[in-house]
Amino acid sequence: MSEHLRTALRLAADGVPALPLRRGKLPFGNCPACAHNACGGRPNMKTPGPCVCPQPCHGWAAAATDPRVLNSLAWASAWQHAATVAYHPGGAGVTVVDLDDLAAIAWARETLPATRTVTTTRGEHWIYRGTMQSANAVRPGVDIKSLMQYARWLGLGTGVTAALPDAARALTVKEPSTAGRAPQTFSVPLSGQRGECPHRTPAYLARGIAMAEQRITEARGAVHATVYRTFLAVLSTHGRCGCLTEEHTARLFTAAQAKGESPRHCTDAWTNALTTLGL
Repeated sequence: MSEHLRTALRLAADGVPALPLRRGKLPFGNCPACAHNACGGRPNMKTPGPCVCPQPCHGWAAAATDPRVLNSLAWASAWQHAATVAYHPGGAGVTVVDLDDLAAIAWARETLPATRTVTTTRGEHWIYRGTMQSANAVRPGVDIKSLMQYARWLGLGTGVTAALPDAARALTVKEPSTAGRAPQTFSVPLSGQRGECPHRTPAYLARGIAMAEQRITEARGAVHATVYRTFLAVLSTHGRCGCLTEEHTARLFTAAQAKGESPRHCTDAWTNALTTLGL
Protein backbone atom coordinates (compact mmCIF):
# COMPACT_ATOMS: atom_id res chain seq x y z
CA MET A 1 0.00 0.00 0.00
CA SER A 2 1.41 3.39 -1.00
CA GLU A 3 1.91 6.17 1.53
CA HIS A 4 -0.54 8.35 -0.42
CA LEU A 5 -3.25 5.70 -0.08
CA ARG A 6 -2.53 5.39 3.65
CA THR A 7 -2.97 9.15 3.97
CA ALA A 8 -6.24 9.05 2.04
CA LEU A 9 -7.59 6.26 4.24
CA ARG A 10 -6.69 8.22 7.38
CA LEU A 11 -8.53 11.24 5.99
CA ALA A 12 -11.54 9.12 5.05
CA ALA A 13 -11.69 7.70 8.58
CA ASP A 14 -12.05 11.30 9.81
CA GLY A 15 -14.81 12.05 7.31
CA VAL A 16 -12.60 13.99 4.88
CA PRO A 17 -13.25 13.03 1.21
CA ALA A 18 -9.88 12.24 -0.42
CA LEU A 19 -8.58 11.66 -3.94
CA PRO A 20 -5.20 11.18 -5.66
CA LEU A 21 -3.49 13.91 -7.67
CA ARG A 22 -0.99 13.31 -10.44
CA ARG A 23 2.10 15.36 -11.24
CA GLY A 24 1.29 19.03 -11.55
CA LYS A 25 -1.27 18.85 -8.72
CA LEU A 26 -3.96 17.79 -11.20
CA PRO A 27 -6.67 15.11 -10.82
CA PHE A 28 -6.40 12.00 -12.94
CA GLY A 29 -8.19 12.22 -16.26
CA ASN A 30 -11.54 10.58 -16.81
CA CYS A 31 -11.63 7.01 -18.05
CA PRO A 32 -12.68 6.43 -21.72
CA ALA A 33 -16.32 5.92 -20.74
CA CYS A 34 -16.36 9.26 -18.91
CA ALA A 35 -14.15 11.22 -21.33
CA HIS A 36 -15.57 14.64 -22.19
CA ASN A 37 -18.23 13.92 -19.55
CA ALA A 38 -19.91 11.49 -21.92
CA CYS A 39 -21.38 9.59 -18.97
CA GLY A 40 -23.10 12.71 -17.68
CA GLY A 41 -20.93 12.91 -14.60
CA ARG A 42 -22.24 12.73 -11.08
CA PRO A 43 -25.77 14.04 -10.59
CA ASN A 44 -25.44 17.83 -10.49
CA MET A 45 -21.73 17.43 -9.62
CA LYS A 46 -22.62 18.71 -6.12
CA THR A 47 -21.44 15.97 -3.77
CA PRO A 48 -18.16 14.07 -3.31
CA GLY A 49 -17.97 10.37 -4.09
CA PRO A 50 -17.25 8.03 -6.97
CA CYS A 51 -18.86 8.33 -10.38
CA VAL A 52 -21.06 5.40 -11.40
CA CYS A 53 -17.84 4.43 -13.13
CA PRO A 54 -15.64 2.77 -10.46
CA GLN A 55 -12.53 4.77 -11.40
CA PRO A 56 -11.52 8.14 -9.87
CA CYS A 57 -13.24 10.27 -12.51
CA HIS A 58 -14.59 13.84 -12.54
CA GLY A 59 -11.87 15.51 -10.50
CA TRP A 60 -13.00 16.81 -7.11
CA ALA A 61 -16.27 14.87 -7.37
CA ALA A 62 -14.36 11.59 -7.17
CA ALA A 63 -13.20 12.38 -3.62
CA ALA A 64 -14.46 9.59 -1.38
CA THR A 65 -14.66 8.60 2.26
CA ASP A 66 -15.52 4.96 1.59
CA PRO A 67 -12.35 2.89 2.20
CA ARG A 68 -13.67 0.21 -0.18
CA VAL A 69 -13.65 2.77 -3.00
CA LEU A 70 -10.27 4.25 -2.14
CA ASN A 71 -8.71 0.80 -1.81
CA SER A 72 -10.42 -0.70 -4.84
CA LEU A 73 -8.65 -2.28 -7.79
CA ALA A 74 -10.09 0.44 -10.06
CA TRP A 75 -8.16 3.10 -8.08
CA ALA A 76 -4.94 1.07 -7.76
CA SER A 77 -3.21 2.51 -10.82
CA ALA A 78 -4.01 6.07 -9.76
CA TRP A 79 -2.50 5.54 -6.32
CA GLN A 80 0.52 3.88 -7.87
CA HIS A 81 1.21 6.98 -9.98
CA ALA A 82 -0.07 9.61 -7.56
CA ALA A 83 2.18 12.55 -6.74
CA THR A 84 0.16 13.71 -3.74
CA VAL A 85 -3.23 13.54 -2.01
CA ALA A 86 -6.05 16.06 -2.22
CA TYR A 87 -9.35 16.47 -0.45
CA HIS A 88 -12.70 18.15 -1.06
CA PRO A 89 -12.92 21.00 1.49
CA GLY A 90 -16.64 21.51 0.99
CA GLY A 91 -17.28 17.82 1.61
CA ALA A 92 -15.33 18.11 4.85
CA GLY A 93 -17.34 21.16 5.92
CA VAL A 94 -14.47 23.64 5.61
CA THR A 95 -13.20 26.46 3.41
CA VAL A 96 -9.56 26.94 2.42
CA VAL A 97 -8.31 30.47 1.83
CA ASP A 98 -5.28 29.73 -0.35
CA LEU A 99 -2.63 32.44 0.06
CA ASP A 100 0.04 32.17 -2.62
CA ASP A 101 2.65 34.68 -1.46
CA LEU A 102 3.84 36.93 1.35
CA ALA A 103 1.71 39.85 0.20
CA ALA A 104 -1.42 37.70 0.33
CA ILE A 105 -0.48 36.43 3.80
CA ALA A 106 0.04 40.01 5.00
CA TRP A 107 -3.39 40.95 3.66
CA ALA A 108 -5.01 37.98 5.43
CA ARG A 109 -3.39 38.85 8.75
CA GLU A 110 -4.88 42.33 8.53
CA THR A 111 -8.30 41.29 7.21
CA LEU A 112 -9.24 37.79 8.39
CA PRO A 113 -9.47 36.28 11.87
CA ALA A 114 -6.74 33.90 12.98
CA THR A 115 -7.51 30.25 12.28
CA ARG A 116 -5.85 26.90 11.60
CA THR A 117 -2.94 27.50 9.23
CA VAL A 118 -1.14 25.06 6.95
CA THR A 119 2.17 25.96 5.31
CA THR A 120 2.33 25.43 1.54
CA THR A 121 5.18 25.55 -0.96
CA ARG A 122 4.71 29.27 -1.64
CA GLY A 123 2.40 30.51 1.09
CA GLU A 124 -0.29 29.27 3.48
CA HIS A 125 -3.72 27.66 3.60
CA TRP A 126 -6.06 29.28 6.16
CA ILE A 127 -8.76 26.78 7.09
CA TYR A 128 -12.17 27.94 8.30
CA ARG A 129 -15.17 26.01 9.59
CA GLY A 130 -18.04 26.39 7.11
CA THR A 131 -18.49 26.18 3.34
CA MET A 132 -18.97 28.68 0.53
CA GLN A 133 -18.69 29.13 -3.21
CA SER A 134 -15.19 28.44 -4.54
CA ALA A 135 -13.44 31.01 -6.72
CA ASN A 136 -9.96 31.66 -8.09
CA ALA A 137 -8.10 34.98 -8.00
CA VAL A 138 -10.58 36.76 -5.75
CA ARG A 139 -7.71 39.18 -5.13
CA PRO A 140 -3.98 39.01 -5.97
CA GLY A 141 -2.54 35.76 -4.68
CA VAL A 142 -5.79 34.56 -3.07
CA ASP A 143 -8.03 31.64 -4.08
CA ILE A 144 -11.07 30.26 -2.25
CA LYS A 145 -11.40 26.47 -2.18
CA SER A 146 -14.53 24.97 -0.68
CA LEU A 147 -17.57 23.62 -2.57
CA MET A 148 -16.91 21.86 -5.89
CA GLN A 149 -13.13 22.24 -5.56
CA TYR A 150 -10.17 20.29 -4.23
CA ALA A 151 -7.13 21.29 -2.19
CA ARG A 152 -3.85 19.50 -1.54
CA TRP A 153 -3.58 17.76 1.79
CA LEU A 154 -0.48 19.19 3.48
CA GLY A 155 -1.09 18.12 7.06
CA LEU A 156 -3.18 19.30 9.98
CA GLY A 157 -1.40 22.63 10.38
CA THR A 158 -1.42 24.67 13.56
CA GLY A 159 -3.97 26.74 15.44
CA VAL A 160 -7.68 26.42 16.15
CA THR A 161 -10.16 26.34 13.27
CA ALA A 162 -12.31 29.49 13.37
CA ALA A 163 -15.76 30.00 11.89
CA LEU A 164 -15.83 31.22 8.28
CA PRO A 165 -15.93 35.04 8.49
CA ASP A 166 -18.06 37.41 6.42
CA ALA A 167 -14.86 38.97 5.10
CA ALA A 168 -14.01 35.70 3.34
CA ARG A 169 -17.53 35.23 1.97
CA ALA A 170 -17.44 38.78 0.66
CA LEU A 171 -14.53 37.97 -1.64
CA THR A 172 -16.75 36.01 -4.03
CA VAL A 173 -19.78 38.32 -3.92
CA LYS A 174 -20.45 40.28 -7.07
CA GLU A 175 -21.85 43.74 -6.71
CA PRO A 176 -25.62 43.87 -7.31
CA SER A 177 -26.75 45.86 -10.32
CA THR A 178 -27.66 49.46 -9.59
CA ALA A 179 -29.57 49.94 -12.85
CA GLY A 180 -32.70 51.95 -12.35
CA ARG A 181 -31.82 53.06 -8.84
CA ALA A 182 -32.35 56.67 -7.84
CA PRO A 183 -29.20 58.78 -7.51
CA GLN A 184 -27.74 58.80 -4.01
CA THR A 185 -25.50 61.30 -2.29
CA PHE A 186 -22.90 60.68 0.38
CA SER A 187 -23.72 63.22 3.05
CA VAL A 188 -23.32 61.22 6.28
CA PRO A 189 -20.98 58.39 7.30
CA LEU A 190 -22.47 55.14 6.07
CA SER A 191 -21.09 53.12 8.95
CA GLY A 192 -22.81 50.11 10.41
CA GLN A 193 -24.56 49.48 13.69
CA ARG A 194 -23.19 50.65 16.99
CA GLY A 195 -21.95 48.00 19.34
CA GLU A 196 -18.99 46.92 21.43
CA CYS A 197 -15.75 47.34 19.49
CA PRO A 198 -13.80 44.05 19.42
CA HIS A 199 -10.56 45.63 18.18
CA ARG A 200 -7.72 45.78 20.61
CA THR A 201 -6.11 49.01 19.39
CA PRO A 202 -6.97 51.88 17.01
CA ALA A 203 -3.97 50.75 14.96
CA TYR A 204 -5.92 47.68 13.81
CA LEU A 205 -8.54 49.87 12.12
CA ALA A 206 -5.87 52.21 10.75
CA ARG A 207 -4.00 49.31 9.15
CA GLY A 208 -7.25 47.93 7.74
CA ILE A 209 -8.15 51.23 6.08
CA ALA A 210 -4.61 51.62 4.72
CA MET A 211 -4.72 48.09 3.28
CA ALA A 212 -8.10 48.82 1.70
CA GLU A 213 -6.80 52.02 0.11
CA GLN A 214 -3.79 50.13 -1.24
CA ARG A 215 -5.96 47.38 -2.66
CA ILE A 216 -8.09 49.90 -4.56
CA THR A 217 -5.07 51.93 -5.70
CA GLU A 218 -3.25 48.85 -7.03
CA ALA A 219 -6.24 47.49 -8.97
CA ARG A 220 -5.19 46.95 -12.58
CA GLY A 221 -8.57 45.85 -13.84
CA ALA A 222 -12.15 45.20 -12.74
CA VAL A 223 -12.05 48.39 -10.69
CA HIS A 224 -15.82 48.35 -10.02
CA ALA A 225 -15.63 44.84 -8.54
CA THR A 226 -12.47 45.61 -6.59
CA VAL A 227 -14.00 48.71 -5.00
CA TYR A 228 -17.17 46.84 -4.05
CA ARG A 229 -15.32 43.85 -2.58
CA THR A 230 -13.01 46.17 -0.65
CA PHE A 231 -15.96 48.09 0.80
CA LEU A 232 -17.59 44.77 1.67
CA ALA A 233 -14.46 43.51 3.44
CA VAL A 234 -14.05 46.73 5.44
CA LEU A 235 -17.68 46.74 6.53
CA SER A 236 -17.70 43.05 7.41
CA THR A 237 -14.82 43.67 9.81
CA HIS A 238 -15.53 47.17 11.12
CA GLY A 239 -19.13 47.95 10.19
CA ARG A 240 -20.94 46.56 13.20
CA CYS A 241 -19.08 48.22 16.04
CA GLY A 242 -19.44 51.79 14.80
CA CYS A 243 -15.71 52.54 14.76
CA LEU A 244 -15.78 53.73 11.14
CA THR A 245 -15.93 57.50 10.82
CA GLU A 246 -16.69 59.83 7.92
CA GLU A 247 -12.94 60.38 7.62
CA HIS A 248 -12.39 56.65 7.03
CA THR A 249 -15.12 56.34 4.41
CA ALA A 250 -13.94 59.54 2.71
CA ARG A 251 -10.44 58.04 2.38
CA LEU A 252 -11.89 54.95 0.69
CA PHE A 253 -14.09 57.04 -1.62
CA THR A 254 -11.10 59.23 -2.53
CA ALA A 255 -9.02 56.17 -3.43
CA ALA A 256 -11.86 54.80 -5.58
CA GLN A 257 -12.41 58.11 -7.37
CA ALA A 258 -8.69 58.35 -8.09
CA LYS A 259 -9.14 55.10 -10.06
CA GLY A 260 -11.93 56.65 -12.11
CA GLU A 261 -15.00 55.77 -10.04
CA SER A 262 -17.74 58.38 -9.83
CA PRO A 263 -19.05 59.65 -6.47
CA ARG A 264 -22.40 58.05 -7.28
CA HIS A 265 -20.82 54.67 -7.95
CA CYS A 266 -18.89 54.87 -4.69
CA THR A 267 -22.10 55.60 -2.79
CA ASP A 268 -23.96 52.81 -4.59
CA ALA A 269 -21.17 50.31 -3.91
CA TRP A 270 -21.06 51.26 -0.22
CA THR A 271 -24.85 51.04 0.12
CA ASN A 272 -24.94 47.70 -1.66
CA ALA A 273 -22.26 46.38 0.70
CA LEU A 274 -24.26 47.55 3.71
CA THR A 275 -27.37 45.84 2.31
CA THR A 276 -25.51 42.61 1.57
CA LEU A 277 -24.23 42.46 5.15
CA GLY A 278 -27.57 43.46 6.65
CA LEU A 279 -26.16 46.63 8.23
